[in-house]
Amino acid sequence: MLELIPPGICNLLNPANIYSNNEVNLGNIEIYGFDYDYTLAQYSNLLHTMIFSTAREILVDQYKYPEGIKNYEYQTNFAIRGLHYDVRKGFLMKIDAFHYVQLGTVYRGLSPVPDEEVFQMYDGTQHVPLHRMSDFYGKGPTMKQFMDVFSLPEMTLLSCVNDYFIKNNIEYDPVHLFRDVSDAVTSVHVKGMMYNWIEQDLEKYILHGDEIYAVLNRLVNNGKKLFLITNSPFNFVDKGMKYMVGKDWRDLFDLVIVQADKPSFFTDKRKPFRRLDDTGVLQWDKINSLEKGKMYKQGNLFEFLRLTGWGGSKVLYFGDHLYSDLADLMLRHGWRTGAIVPELDAEISIINTEQFTHGLTWLQVLTGLLERLQVYRDAESKQVLNEWIKERQELMSLTKNLFNPQFGSIFRTYHNPTYFSRRLCRFSDIYMSSISCLLNYDTNYTFYPRRTPLQHEAPLWMDQLCTGCMKTPFLEEMVHMR
Repeated sequence: MLELIPPGICNLLNPANIYSNNEVNLGNIEIYGFDYDYTLAQYSNLLHTMIFSTAREILVDQYKYPEGIKNYEYQTNFAIRGLHYDVRKGFLMKIDAFHYVQLGTVYRGLSPVPDEEVFQMYDGTQHVPLHRMSDFYGKGPTMKQFMDVFSLPEMTLLSCVNDYFIKNNIEYDPVHLFRDVSDAVTSVHVKGMMYNWIEQDLEKYILHGDEIYAVLNRLVNNGKKLFLITNSPFNFVDKGMKYMVGKDWRDLFDLVIVQADKPSFFTDKRKPFRRLDDTGVLQWDKINSLEKGKMYKQGNLFEFLRLTGWGGSKVLYFGDHLYSDLADLMLRHGWRTGAIVPELDAEISIINTEQFTHGLTWLQVLTGLLERLQVYRDAESKQVLNEWIKERQELMSLTKNLFNPQFGSIFRTYHNPTYFSRRLCRFSDIYMSSISCLLNYDTNYTFYPRRTPLQHEAPLWMDQLCTGCMKTPFLEEMVHMR
């Protein structure tokens, strides 16, 4: 198999690159907007451990859940972003872009659900209809999609509490459990506990501070206007930005809006802007203009557009939440959007390993062999085909497990894009692991999306296997097949 892989094929992908779904010329961007949490401010994994542990304590101490739940610790690598949770069944699962559950990635508690039980629970199919899955923002009558980086501890806590009740044969209503866990995690945010942890030890929780200053300063020096729209409160943002950028951070921004209540900020016209003084105290004057250097609270996008005149494709807004940050801006208002996907760093590192490259290359070869030789019906050929099918299944599991043993990559099921990945392509023009990736590109750089073959175009392309230039066996014969 090694001879199928051209020299130097590994380590071709750079985690510091920016990847484009749509053509974007930065020279045409006049205004850069940013979310704060997990966009400008990236946090260490310790924050997730704290959210999990605190919500777990709330469940036991305030909601009177069994004491044994306190024995569960946060598992950093259990869940991945973009998973769906079936509220009534208590299933956590990965679903692809075509609404099919990926078998082998359905968990009840901390244990996998057998494939035959999945079929039984979903009426003999892997398909989940749209009306049961989600609305525009990933929330449906029976399912919720977890799209936020902050949702990782919530998914893990849900799984741990389910696991406790199942293993101890305690009867429970999974709908109540879901709501209680959701409320417990929400209270960590609403009551300001998370903000206090970060403010008390900024160095422990915040990553990449120096790089954020470099990005913002570079944009301003190139004549770009900057604004910030975040759901976080003033004091929290102010302390974090002073830590990352410096005490005069607000001088870099033309407009700062806190406690914006996204996604309602983008869709609801009812909330007016309120001004805050330099200490964060709410003012009572009517807002007729949005002034540079001032801090504002709440408001709505429609007033924002009216008062600033900033709109259309000259604005590029960055956020980590595909629904709450990016979807409305792209689809309703024509802004350019950039998704921050911290998971890219780790996933690309795995893709660059020899183990993944070798596994994927042989998987491609096996698929080509199966496609070409399945027409043979004699006993010996059928035996070989069955062996290849089994080997292909093993290879798909192997490549999946390299990313995450339970759920695999956030971007792919075995071969299809995930539901998350499809939304990433739909709601973001460009995506990257961190805002700091902008430092690798000139402010007039144009991002060009790669042309990839549609399925009916594939025979016209050289099959690249992994990322190389080798042809799949039998490609020339396949072109002539009818």
